[in-house]
Amino acid sequence: MTHFLVTDENPSGHRLEDILMMIRKDILIRAGKIADDRRPEALHVMKNNMRILDLISDAISLAEDSTRVLDKAFGSSAKGGPPRIGKP
Repeated sequence: MTHFLVTDENPSGHRLEDILMMIRKDILIRAGKIADDRRPEALHVMKNNMRILDLISDAISLAEDSTRVLDKAFGSSAKGGPPRIGKP
């Protein structure tokens, strides 16, 4: 069972892309707090955060693409119902 994603057991869960967008927003807020810190540690963390943001943005695009494929093939799952692919 997943804790965050939509499943039969968790119909009120979130889409993957929505969770990733929330995480990206949190990282941006946190990065903004260290943007003016010139210490080597802060610069290192900022560099890592920028790389993570890029990877998360790529993951969001992939998740959105999967949603488009499933919506086109099987219709929207916004109202719930059985899984569109895979085992129920």
